[in-house]
Order: sequence, then C-alpha cells, then structure tokens
Amino acid sequence: HHNDLFYLTGTKLAPKQKLDIPVLFTPDTMKIYKAVVVIHVMRENGENWPYEDSAELNKDLTSVTVAENGEIQGILWIYPVHGIPEAPQQKLVPAVVRCRARQRVERRVEMQLTGVVPGANSMPATGNSAMVNTDKPVNIQEVVQVTDGFSSTVEFLYELQYQSHEIKSQLGALVGMHLIQREWHTESKIVTLTFNIVFAPNKPMRNEATLVVECTTGGVWKFPVLFIAVEPEVDDVINIEAVGLHEESIVSFKLTSHTR
Repeated sequence: HHNDLFYLTGTKLAPKQKLDIPVLFTPDTMKIYKAVVVIHVMRENGENWPYEDSAELNKDLTSVTVAENGEIQGILWIYPVHGIPEAPQQKLVPAVVRCRARQRVERRVEMQLTGVVPGANSMPATGNSAMVNTDKPVNIQEVVQVTDGFSSTVEFLYELQYQSHEIKSQLGALVGMHLIQREWHTESKIVTLTFNIVFAPNKPMRNEATLVVECTTGGVWKFPVLFIAVEPEVDDVINIEAVGLHEESIVSFKLTSHTR
C-alpha cells in the first residue's frame, strides 16, 4: 500500500557484492497497485562524499542526500513497482473453435471478467502506453471502452497469445478476432465481452491459444481457446476401370494450384 513504509537498515555490502530485495505482492482487488523500492547507501564509517560543485548541486535532486556542509551523505536508487493482479484460472474449459481444413468458420465466444474496479487508478490509454505490463511484446488488437454503469470510462486491451513462435506463425494468419458486444452487469459487477472469432485453417491441426484481457485500471484475465482443424473434404473421386487382366488402365486428371 502506498501509505505503508518498510525500512531495512544495517545491511553491509562489500565492493561488487549483490543485494537481493524480495518484493511480495498479494492483491485483494483487481486494480493496479503502485509502490517504490528505495535503496539508500551510506559509507560504513559515516564519512560523506566530497562534491566540488556543491553550490551547483540541484536542490531537487532525488538521487542523493546532502549533508549540511554540501557533501553527499548518501546515494539513492529508486525503483518504481507496479503490481498487476491476475484473475485465478480455475481449470477453465477451453472455448473450442472447430473447422474443416480449407474452410472458414465464425464463432461467438463470451468472456466474463469478474472483479473489475471502475475508476481505480485509471491510467490514460494512448496507444501502447495503455499496456500496463510493458516488459513483454504485445500485439494489441483493439482497445475496448466500457462506460455503461461505470462512473468513468474503463478501457480493456485484448490479444491472442500462443505457446510458441512456431504456433504463432502457424495460427496467426489463420485466426481473426474482434469484439462485437460488451455488457456491464451492475448487480453482479461482471463485465461480459463477446468476441467474434474467425478460423480459416489450411491443413489439419490442433493448437491452443490464450485470450489475454487487460484492464487499464489494473487486472489481467486469461481464457484458453482451442483451435481444431479436421481433415478436409475429399476433392474428387477417381474411378479407374480395368481393361483386362495384366493390362494397364490409365486415367488423367488436372490439378490446379492456387499460388504461383
């Protein structure tokens, strides 16, 4: 919590020594939590670091603490921490999208987001900056705005994530997804997002993806989606009529390529 302060003092570090600082995050609501980890280092003998241009030292400089005589008393390292809660996955049954190879199917899938906190530490959603978790490459499909029943606009970002780059290259061009309906249930505090998923496989396969929904007020929800492409329909039946015993029978047919 931003009002709580925790101090760890008396830790001695030798030159080149590493310091590990564990950070524990146990959220109770689906909203973003912000904290700052501050490391303050001072000399063990209590002496200060002399600084020649002490008069020019910026008074607002937050990376050092200055003694009365203008010398540097301590050096600060400041690390901001953003805690993003993720909804627990209670062995969710995957949404199955099944299609014959070389055909195309559309399926509507509803995803329910529980625990959405409207207007809690809302962050501006401008392009990729709306993605709270910026340490992973994200292909943002669309930003969804939900205003029904909310005191302020709550925005969602969603994308399909795959288990490997190989599966992504195989499925990415065969799957399309966009949001067609969003609904806010005032009593149950549940947001229902309805997606239209298009699947047009070119060969038989069975791959699982994860639909990841992130709220700009904090919170991540993950839903499994299973894509199954079964054997395609038979193109044609070739009948070869036997001429006679030990005689060759020949039939000709044309194959047309859809690409060069």
